[in-house]
Amino acid sequence: MRIIADFHIHSKYSRATSPQMDIDNLYRWAKLKGINLLGTGDFTHPAWLAHLKEKLEPIGNGFFRYKQSPLSPEKIHSSEVYFILTTEVSNIYSWGGKLRKVHNLIFAPSFPVVDKINQRLSEIGNLYADGRPILGLSSYDLVKITLGVSDECLIIPAHAWTPWFSVFGSNSGFDSLEECFRDLTSQIYAIETGLSSDPPMNWRLSTLDKITLISNSDSHSLPKIGREANVFEIEEDKFSYNELARIIKEKDKEKFLFTIEFFPEEGKYHWDGHRICGVRLNPWETKEKNLICPKCGRPLTIGVMHRVEDLADRKSGEKPPKAIPYKHLVPLQEIIAEAKGQEVGSKSVQSEYINLINQFGSEFKILLDLSEKEMAGMDSKILDGIIKVREGKIKVLPGYDGVYGTIKIFANKEEEKPQMKLF
Repeated sequence: MRIIADFHIHSKYSRATSPQMDIDNLYRWAKLKGINLLGTGDFTHPAWLAHLKEKLEPIGNGFFRYKQSPLSPEKIHSSEVYFILTTEVSNIYSWGGKLRKVHNLIFAPSFPVVDKINQRLSEIGNLYADGRPILGLSSYDLVKITLGVSDECLIIPAHAWTPWFSVFGSNSGFDSLEECFRDLTSQIYAIETGLSSDPPMNWRLSTLDKITLISNSDSHSLPKIGREANVFEIEEDKFSYNELARIIKEKDKEKFLFTIEFFPEEGKYHWDGHRICGVRLNPWETKEKNLICPKCGRPLTIGVMHRVEDLADRKSGEKPPKAIPYKHLVPLQEIIAEAKGQEVGSKSVQSEYINLINQFGSEFKILLDLSEKEMAGMDSKILDGIIKVREGKIKVLPGYDGVYGTIKIFANKEEEKPQMKLF
């Protein structure tokens, strides 16, 4: 049974998050997307946890089902949406004479385990303040506390390369997992690559060869769930939290089929730059300018590509053993919007999106599975866009300093020459 999983999202109780991010809407949108396993996010927030307990019920394998689902609870359904208890914690603390700001994901197998974790963390910080709580607690101590509650939990560094809040961040992170997690590094089995990096970038660090690379949306709104995701093959009788944890811990390439990725250039911290001045630079240009903005003279924000270059011990293009495959995608709504020459949030784009889902199936079925022949009834320009994305025939203006990169799938009318592949 193929499982498409997005483990990292946020609820309506997180800052800068849509008020529509509740379980009823998440269930509906996961169906539209074709997501089978969705992280709850924010289980540390008391009000959100109460909502989860009201709307979800355990199915006996460490996963949960939506109580109002029309499908039978007695059988695992490949088309059903199941939930896994997850949260993100912001660890802000001093270590080694430097202020560290690292975001970490926690996976938990049950509500009783979550209750115990929350009890411990509530003694350290205010869990009501934000769905992603800020704790004056080291990443090391977070691992110690969480695994002390249950060794079935997983702790995974979130968006591991972003400059401001990540384990490898250029501004407040570490140069290695060992520096951050010390003697508990062996308990860190995976990292989340984030929107601004992809697996080939992470493959450049041999120290990550044993680490499983996962990808998630970190979504703050409904349409963005699944913009990055993980694809597993799990037998129905083995579909469980423990089997998922085993696959991640063992980096089981037979069961972990591939990750679904942004083109990393589209991420908002891929290149270096200074948003206020509109300065966007690649790492080599930044080094020529001594890391200083050429317009205002202030330090540039060092992006993910630059940070990878600094820490890498492999050349670009080298592939380590046991590397899990990946596929770059562009969300279907973005493809429709460019084909129509309209904004993603327009009524026309939203209407066409729902029409395509109703006609052809879920978004991932359209983007990943259907052949060009099977989609022959689709608007020809939208179909052309889907095929171009599959083939990597797009152009991207890289993101920098909090500004998302821009994807261009279709050439301008005056551009008659064929597009070059990005990779």
